[in-house]
Amino acid sequence: MTDTVQKPEQATVTIGDGVQATVPEPCILVIFGATGDLAQRKLLPALYALAGEGSLPTGFTILGTGRNESDDQTFRATMKKAVHSYSRIGFHEATWADFEQGLCYEQVDPDLPTAMDTLRERLEQIDQKRGTKGNYLFYLAVPPSGFGPLSEMLGKAGLAQAPGKIRRLIVEKPLGHNLASARALNERLHEAFDEDQIFRIDHYLGKETVQNLMVFRFANGIFEPIWNRQYIDHVQITVAESIGIEGRSAYYEESGALRDIVQNHIMQLVAIIGMEAPSNFASETVRDEKVKLLRAVRPIHPDDVLNHTVRGQYAEGTVNGEYVPGYRSESGVNPLSLRETFVAMKLDIDNWRWADTPFYLRAGKRMPKRATEVAIQFRRVPHSPFSGHSLTPSGVLPPNAIDPDVLTIHIQPDEGITLSINAKVPGRSTTIRTVNMDFAYGSAFSTQSPDAYERLLLDCMLGDATLFAREDEVEEAWRFCTAILDGWRAHPPDKVMTPNYAAGSWGPDEAFQFIERDGRQWHRM
Repeated sequence: MTDTVQKPEQATVTIGDGVQATVPEPCILVIFGATGDLAQRKLLPALYALAGEGSLPTGFTILGTGRNESDDQTFRATMKKAVHSYSRIGFHEATWADFEQGLCYEQVDPDLPTAMDTLRERLEQIDQKRGTKGNYLFYLAVPPSGFGPLSEMLGKAGLAQAPGKIRRLIVEKPLGHNLASARALNERLHEAFDEDQIFRIDHYLGKETVQNLMVFRFANGIFEPIWNRQYIDHVQITVAESIGIEGRSAYYEESGALRDIVQNHIMQLVAIIGMEAPSNFASETVRDEKVKLLRAVRPIHPDDVLNHTVRGQYAEGTVNGEYVPGYRSESGVNPLSLRETFVAMKLDIDNWRWADTPFYLRAGKRMPKRATEVAIQFRRVPHSPFSGHSLTPSGVLPPNAIDPDVLTIHIQPDEGITLSINAKVPGRSTTIRTVNMDFAYGSAFSTQSPDAYERLLLDCMLGDATLFAREDEVEEAWRFCTAILDGWRAHPPDKVMTPNYAAGSWGPDEAFQFIERDGRQWHRM
């Protein structure tokens, strides 16, 4: 089984600042679960923005499917409201008038034996009318329990494979709930689709700053030579959310912070920050290097899990001046739930570049603000010639010691990079203070950064898998996280100890004590 049209001849179009962009082959994007939240908030607004800049191919069509009976006009009216509410580029009648001609809806109930026959007939009709040449992308915007069955149904209906045609499958996280389930899901998807046909979306990889990490590392001769254990003391990655579970109690009670954020978003960031330079930027070359890094991550033995991780659950508190209830008081949450809404951990990488340079990771809900940052802290100067700024004979830093240089990559919400260095304060005395050198996307470029889904959906159409997780990437990330889950089950938290941090704080006290044991502190955000 092969996706035989991965790199067809494609046209180009000129977008912002004269940039030449490739336009995909004509195709149909079939969205299972098209009336759901993901489609309305993310997928349709992103596709509309691509249409607005001329990046979609002639005849491009979106076929929304769902269990409920509806029609094209009703679907178009619903999506028009979604674009009005969530589009990055605003709403323009002329753009919409053309875009909506490619919006269709078909009732497809997977429980009915004729469901795939109905879908196939509608696809063939669209091919004839819109000139989409039998090229289909299937987006599973459905609960994870539907991934395997829908993939299997598409395979049995002959829709997964077609020589000379583009056929691809797009799936969202969560991809399993542990290593065994992730492997089982991959095996089931492969019964119908080859690996090079499967696009596993992690929207973090579509963010401009995440993509810029590789450019920053491998296109600037000043940083890559010092991107190693000799010059870097440690790395911190923080994913902080000010929101709670937003009505998703059923999902969150099953997942928690480790599965929801660490296994996918954070482990992808670890891979990009830590990977070796690829020989080129072909998708498989880049993903090979990411997998090598993930395989070098030292597993945390279940018996050591309490020494390497901290769990937390938010209590009531105040976020942005507004009172919010604790996790256990959220609708649908077990009043005695032990599910973690915060996790911090120390990760070690056993390779030549990163040996003895720890990565500290933390993710949590109901933090003081929404922010995702990577902080690269460089080693302190070994000796300071400035009076009062040297190490004591015992190697202990005095209170007025010179701060280390820190490189901070701001991933969201304000995308940019900050380099914190030391400088002399003007005056007769030698007073040293930390100053910042800032780069912000918003002010450096006249072109507005696209939404992550815009880039990822376009790459799916083009067949470029660079920003998508490969089967072995997913399984290596689960290998690390499953060992932690096993350790947590062996060492359940004391019910009295949970919840252990107030909403609006930066997590439990144990998380601060955890990093301070190593003589370090969490980067101030």
